[in-house]
Amino acid sequence: MVAAFVAAAGHPRTVRGQESNGEERQPRVCPQFDHEHAAWTAILQRYVSGGWVSYTELRDSGMPDLRRYLASLEAVCREDFDAWTEAEKLAFWINAYNAYTVKLILDHYPVKSIRSIGLLPGAAFRERFIPLQNVRGHLVSLNEIEHEILRREFREPRIHFAIVCASKSCPALRSEAYRASRLDDQLDDAARTFLRDVHKNRFDPVTRTLYLSSIFRWFREDFERAASSLPAFVAPYFDRSTAAEILAPGVKVEFLDYDWSLNGR
Repeated sequence: MVAAFVAAAGHPRTVRGQESNGEERQPRVCPQFDHEHAAWTAILQRYVSGGWVSYTELRDSGMPDLRRYLASLEAVCREDFDAWTEAEKLAFWINAYNAYTVKLILDHYPVKSIRSIGLLPGAAFRERFIPLQNVRGHLVSLNEIEHEILRREFREPRIHFAIVCASKSCPALRSEAYRASRLDDQLDDAARTFLRDVHKNRFDPVTRTLYLSSIFRWFREDFERAASSLPAFVAPYFDRSTAAEILAPGVKVEFLDYDWSLNGR
């Protein structure tokens, strides 16, 4: 049985419990969590512009701030996390994915691509290096956050425009944290911004071809679960005239190559 001893409102909580052998565990402090993710926003506003990350500057002068923000994620207690709203949990995991991806790049910087990290392409996504044991019970990988948590538990297709894998063809890293208080608007804006970037998605009215990012090929089932087809999913994020053309019968869909080179400057 777990007993929670709560200090004054807004103060850290102390959580006690018992080990499996019946002995009392050492108390764990559960600090109050900032759902505005203000520390992450401050980092993003200073080191990210137009989706491009100043990795060198961040490495040289921003690491203490980044470490403090990551420490705040790692200090979250499962007891508190379970009581959060769905929007608070979703914002937590999106920001965690993005912040730990930046940390991973900085740990190996300079690097040309996230796919250069590890012995095999994609190894960086499989490595369990994220110390969120308080919430998940074990070290977490980027793949687990994306596939096991965000895709499976939330089933929100717009996360694919919010999580950023440090590559040029990824959605742009926003210069603000995702926050529960504005999450729906932020996700819509991220989708709109990504789909209207002609380097990543575009519609050719002459050939009636919808050219989409490879993200739509890799996660097609996520988008078609939310809409009847890929054109039906993306059309609302274009202007009214273009949307009508995209939804017309006979439109072809083709997928663009993905540029995995670093989203740095």
